[in-house]
Amino acid sequence: MQTKINKRQNDFSKGPVWKCIVTQAVPLTIAQLVQLLYNVVDRIYLGHIGEGSSLALTGVGLVFPIVSLIMAFTALFGMGGIPLFSMARGGEDEEEAHKILGNSVALLLTSSVLLTIVCYILCKPILFLFGASEASYVYAEEYLKIYLLGTVFSMLSTGLNGYINAQGFPQMGMLTTVIGAVINIVLDPIFIFSLDMGVTGAALATVISQTVSAIWVIRFLTGKKALIRIRVCYIRLEKRIVKAICKLGTSNFIMQGTNCLVQVVCNATLQSYGGDVYVGIMTVLNSVREIFGLPVSGIVNGAQPVISFNYGAKKNDRVKEGIRFNTYIGTAYTMLAWILVVTFPKFWFGLFSDDMQMMNLGIGAMKIYFFGFVFMALQFAGQSTFQALGDAKHAVFFSLLRKAIIVVPLTIVLPLAGLGVSGVFLAEPISNVIGGLACFLTMRRTVYKRL
Repeated sequence: MQTKINKRQNDFSKGPVWKCIVTQAVPLTIAQLVQLLYNVVDRIYLGHIGEGSSLALTGVGLVFPIVSLIMAFTALFGMGGIPLFSMARGGEDEEEAHKILGNSVALLLTSSVLLTIVCYILCKPILFLFGASEASYVYAEEYLKIYLLGTVFSMLSTGLNGYINAQGFPQMGMLTTVIGAVINIVLDPIFIFSLDMGVTGAALATVISQTVSAIWVIRFLTGKKALIRIRVCYIRLEKRIVKAICKLGTSNFIMQGTNCLVQVVCNATLQSYGGDVYVGIMTVLNSVREIFGLPVSGIVNGAQPVISFNYGAKKNDRVKEGIRFNTYIGTAYTMLAWILVVTFPKFWFGLFSDDMQMMNLGIGAMKIYFFGFVFMALQFAGQSTFQALGDAKHAVFFSLLRKAIIVVPLTIVLPLAGLGVSGVFLAEPISNVIGGLACFLTMRRTVYKRL
C-alpha cells in the first residue's frame, strides 16, 4: 500500500531542469573530487618519499585492480538501488523506498565481509597475477593488507552516500567525502613522513578516513533529517528487490569490474614489455584520468536522480531536457580537460612523481592515452540515461563493450603487432571513440526519440 512521502522532499519535477541537475551535480562533483583524494593523496606523497618512491608508487598501482573490484560490488549494491529508490520517491511510495534502502545496506554489509576475507587469504597469488615483481610485491602487500581492514567502511560510505543525494541533500552527501578526505590529507604526511611509516602509513590514513565517513553517512540516514531512513526492520534481503537492484547495478558492476580486468591486463602486459617503471607510469596516468574524469561523472550522476524522478512522474519532456544538458556540459568539459592535459603534461605527471626517468617516458604515454578523451562524455551521457530509466540491458552491454570487448583485446594485440608499450596506451583512446559513439547513438535511437 502506497503512503505519501513527506512534503519536505525535494521535488525534481518542478523548476528548471538544468537548475535541479546543477543543484545536485555541483555538491556531488565536489564530493567525488574530494573522495578521489583518499587514494590520490596517497600516491602523491608516496611518489615523493625519495629512494624507493617509484617502487612504492608501482606497488600501490598493483592494488588498483583489487580496489576497483571492491568498488564494483559497491556500485552493484549501492548505485544499483538509487534509480529504483528515486522512482519510488517520484511515485510517492515511501514503504518501497525504505525497503530498497534496507536491502542495499544488507547487501553492502554481506559483500564487504566476504571480500575482505577472500582478498586477505589470496593476497599473494592475486598480486603476482596482477603484474607484481619481487621488488614491487613488498610494497603492494604492505598497502593492501592494511587497506582491506577498511573495506566494510569504504563500501558503506560510498554505497549509501548516493541515497543522501537522491533525497535532495547533496550538501550533506558532499560533507561525507569532505570530512573523510580532510582527515586523510592531514594524516598522510604525519604517518608517511613524521612517523616514517611509508606505505603502511598511507593505507592506515585511508582506513581511518573511510571509517569516519561511514559513521557520518549512517548517522545521517538514521537521523531525523533524512526523509527515508535506515530502519532495522527493513535490513533484510527480499528476493524481488535484490533482483531489481542487481539488475540495474550490473552495468555499474561491469563498468568497475572491467576496470579491474583492464588494469590487470595493462599491468601484466607493461611488466612484460617495459618492467616496473611502466607499471608506475600507468599508475600515474590512471590517477590523472581519475582527476579529470570525476567532474563529468559527477554531472551525470547528479542528473540521474532528477531524470529518474521525472521518469517516474511521467514528465518525459523534462527527462529529455536532462539528457541534453548532460551531453552538452559533459562534452564541453572533456574537451577542456583534454586541452589542459596535452598542453601541460609535465605538470600533471609531476604531481605524482619526481622520478625523471619515469617522467620522460611517461609524458609521451600521457599524450597518447588521453587522445579522444572527449568521447568519454558521450559514453557517460548514454550510460547514465540507460541506468536512470531502468534500461539494464543496454547499460550492461555498453559497459562491456568499451572495456572488455575493445580495450582488453587491443591491450594484448597492439604490443604484439610491434607497438610495444605504446600499444597498451593506445588501446584506451580507441575504445573511447568507438565505445562512446556507439553508446550515445544507441541511446538517441532507442530511448531519447521515443520519450
